[in-house]
Amino acid sequence: MTFEFDRFPALDSFPRAGLGHGPTPLVPAPRLGEALGLPHLMLKRDDVHPLGAGGNKLRKLDFHLGAALASGADTVITFGALQTNHGRQTAAACARLGLRCELVLTARVPRSGAAYEESGNIPLDLLFGARVHTCADESETASTYEALVEEAAAEGRKVVTIPVGGSDPLGVLGYVSATHELAVQLSHLGVERARIVGPHASGATAAGLALGSAVLGSLDVDIACVSHPLDEAEENLAELVTGAAQLLGIDPPTLEHVWMNDSTIGEGYGIPAAETWGALRLFGRTEGVVLDPVYTGKVAAALVEWAAEGRFSPEETVVFVHTGGLPGLYGYAPEFTAAMRE
Repeated sequence: MTFEFDRFPALDSFPRAGLGHGPTPLVPAPRLGEALGLPHLMLKRDDVHPLGAGGNKLRKLDFHLGAALASGADTVITFGALQTNHGRQTAAACARLGLRCELVLTARVPRSGAAYEESGNIPLDLLFGARVHTCADESETASTYEALVEEAAAEGRKVVTIPVGGSDPLGVLGYVSATHELAVQLSHLGVERARIVGPHASGATAAGLALGSAVLGSLDVDIACVSHPLDEAEENLAELVTGAAQLLGIDPPTLEHVWMNDSTIGEGYGIPAAETWGALRLFGRTEGVVLDPVYTGKVAAALVEWAAEGRFSPEETVVFVHTGGLPGLYGYAPEFTAAMRE
């Protein structure tokens, strides 16, 4: 079998903001692979991007902000947790495009202290010129959003709203495109079949990988839940895949090639466990690669666990999708330092 590129849907009809800079690197990870018994392990480095410290949300924002520019919008409002990577990347993209950025952030992770509240992504949000509105709960988030919309209307500005993580059917297209990019890279290396390992949080990254791989064939997808428990994640994934397929004018695929697991979610979103820090150490000490404790660290912990359980064949190519998140690591500085000393 090989990739069915001729079946891939055209994405040219969707406006793009021009945030891409060419394929992100696909690199071998031989020392990490040796430690895990995976001799054909590779890393898809979506953390490597010159804009805003990189990360997976830039692919979604390329579509969202393309639509915003096409509509004549001048103001972007989006949401997230206090240390949101999506917020930071939205702020950076808006700075490049000359759009006003309003970040409505909710203190949804049980963390406090100067590192979490003042470091990590927070100063970068401000560096990129975003207005940051910190809310205590969902009620305050809603009222803040309504006030910002009213303020924009009074000032004659046109607002577009992007959901948490950029995760709606339009955002899914960012990782449909990314899956095609990955398949082209694998094909150039002579790899005709591979297994992708990635995260599910707000859902569009996982949904894009699932939909893109269903169209291309020859790709299996293993997803680690880092935010929602398995039942919620499966429902969210199916809804996003269906919505994106409808946008593309294709039939929603079955998801038999997708496997999801929440074994490393721990106590919940944004709460790292011992195995999370262990995975960070392993990636750092074998490949010099930095993960974060919210997303990539939990997916890496799942990769370690699944490899130990024999889920992967030593003969298959496994691709770990590195979705970024480095700045958020410093929001966990005390725990991070203590864990790295172990």
